[in-house]
Amino acid sequence: MRVLLIEDTADVAEAIAASLGRGGFACDIAPDLAGARAHVAVQAYDCMILDINLPDGDGCDFLQALRRRGDRTPVLMLTAQFAITARVDALDRGADGYLVKPFDLRELEARVRALVRRETGRAEAALHLGRLEFDPAGRTARVEGANLAMTRREMTLLHMLMAHRGQIVGKERLFDGLFSFEESEVGVNAVELYIARLRKKLMGSGVAIETHRGLGYRMDEAPDG
Repeated sequence: MRVLLIEDTADVAEAIAASLGRGGFACDIAPDLAGARAHVAVQAYDCMILDINLPDGDGCDFLQALRRRGDRTPVLMLTAQFAITARVDALDRGADGYLVKPFDLRELEARVRALVRRETGRAEAALHLGRLEFDPAGRTARVEGANLAMTRREMTLLHMLMAHRGQIVGKERLFDGLFSFEESEVGVNAVELYIARLRKKLMGSGVAIETHRGLGYRMDEAPDG
């Protein structure tokens, strides 16, 4: 899953991005509204985290412009304002939720996951395929009760493929979910490396990851079970 964080305080932005990264999100950072506009012009996001007070304008104005052009990306507002009127205004202009600074990074991550779940309409229940059980909320994968050890990117890749099991997911889409702009120098072919690692860890699970040349990858039950 890919998140755009629009926050001008560098240390706050870095802490949020690091926390989300450990949770399996690819996080791009924009320090102002100009940067945010540049990001959304070239990249779709699963969620945005938007500060209200930014150097070049009001985050609520940016949000309202998004909504007016039909962009329904879930947006979590960050505000240092305790006044209820400021929070009500953010919600009225299209925010899906808000957090008042200072906040706990664990709560922020939980809020982001909840917004993404609500937008996609998928309950965060355990997903089953073959002998594999994947728990998106707990970020655990098991085969017949035995935990599989995975890195955060392997877990994110598994999540994307399991969420679209039986469907072909493009390599570019997988890359976007795994890497932020700052990490894009690794190249889209890095997806192949993570697919190979995931296949190895899923051996004996009754699950197969098919390669569809020029299209992407499809996860489904292995033909032999």
